[in-house]
Amino acid sequence: MPLIAFVSPKGGVGKTTLAASVSAVLAARGAEVIALDLDPQNALRLHLGVPIHEESGFLAGLPDGLRWQEALRQTRAGVGLLPHGHTEPKASLDLTRLLLERPDLLGQQVREMVSAPGRVVIVDAAPGPSPALSAVLPLADVICVVLLADSGSASLIPSVASGRFLGRGTLASRAALKAMLVLNQVDLGAPLSDAVLEFAQQAMGERPVSAVARDPAVAEALADRRLPVEGVGPGSEDIALLAETLAKRLDLGAPPVEKDRGRPSFSALTSWGLRR
Repeated sequence: MPLIAFVSPKGGVGKTTLAASVSAVLAARGAEVIALDLDPQNALRLHLGVPIHEESGFLAGLPDGLRWQEALRQTRAGVGLLPHGHTEPKASLDLTRLLLERPDLLGQQVREMVSAPGRVVIVDAAPGPSPALSAVLPLADVICVVLLADSGSASLIPSVASGRFLGRGTLASRAALKAMLVLNQVDLGAPLSDAVLEFAQQAMGERPVSAVARDPAVAEALADRRLPVEGVGPGSEDIALLAETLAKRLDLGAPPVEKDRGRPSFSALTSWGLRR
């Protein structure tokens, strides 16, 4: 079944927020969703409600032969999560070398994940190229490339459109055909945002371009132990529309049911050490 990869040539673009939110929306539609964190920052777990002190994970345990079924944990969003896990710098470098030499250690397990009917695997990859991403990219049905609607990201749009950011050769070119560009923090009416969005649509041609509005409520969601799609506002709506676009493209289930949303309390900050 489908694999959706959230990737970016640069960090700090909101990739993990989008990956977590889309995972939750697709789970609410009735799909079995597994969210796989390939980013050593190990942040996907926080967006899906895992306590910050719980640091074990799938990628961190891969060198020791950890199976994905053993590392899988259920979250309040209805998403099965495979956290990356905490790794010290040396262990992280060792893992990188291992996957360069043995990409099948990860690739074969991901093949098992996507083999089940009705299951959707969503990958949150580290910014830029990595051996972990290379191991799973051939299995991707859709590659969501996340950038900001700013000048720094605009300079990377040509490499996204051509597929150069994924590497060279036939495999990279084929992967580029599966790409859709997601511009985050778009401020409609602002000249730069409008120009970057227009540039992206021209560069991507017939491939889809999605936009997520700049919205303080999206940034506040993690501190309130909720996902942006559980709130209100233009950013939340755009993220839900992104999930709908992916669901239609992959021919997935029925739309989610709306739920009542309460006022944010930012309770996560307390467990992270904030004293009120």
